[in-house]
Amino acid sequence: MEYELTVQTSLQETSPGAANPAADGIIAGIHFFILADLLVFAALFVGFMMERAEELALFNQSASLLDPRVGIINTLILVTSGVCVVFAVNAARDGRGTIARRWILVAFIIGMGFGVSKVLEYGDKISQGITMHTNDFYMFYYALTGAHFLHFLGGMAALAIVWHLAGKKPVDGPFFGTIESVGLYWHMVDLLWLFIFPLLYLLGI
Repeated sequence: MEYELTVQTSLQETSPGAANPAADGIIAGIHFFILADLLVFAALFVGFMMERAEELALFNQSASLLDPRVGIINTLILVTSGVCVVFAVNAARDGRGTIARRWILVAFIIGMGFGVSKVLEYGDKISQGITMHTNDFYMFYYALTGAHFLHFLGGMAALAIVWHLAGKKPVDGPFFGTIESVGLYWHMVDLLWLFIFPLLYLLGI
């Protein structure tokens, strides 16, 4: 009986789903960061809507120069990448490190499509002489998409780092908290784009 209790205790302590204070602390920290970040973007969204109400014709005319198809493609890219991250986190939770790394890599590769698309879009706008100084709409366009792009780059770097480390250490225990935190951050990047896309590309069509 004593041996069985010892084995059960050992399995509970080493199982991927076991309580881990270090992992919980990491996740709590990323939750606080995400909340603060979302509040900053919420303020930008409110500012955009207030300016749009005052310059409706200008905002609609400027938005018509954006290609909604590009926005839709970018949305599909980020959502698909986010789904892959979900699969990666689930695999890591079950202690399947190899599978988790594969899904992280797939998420990274798919995410690269968003980066390429945004660089091409920026290049196209700049070649037309459209900058953030063109008018208030494009000031918000570059501010919102630029801030989001920086978050996207940070997420891509985090995915690359986690993919690398997952090949050197178990994906459960304290490191699982890091994987889950990166997953939460990547979902925030997705969520922000789901607000930015309709505001800039669809509103006023």
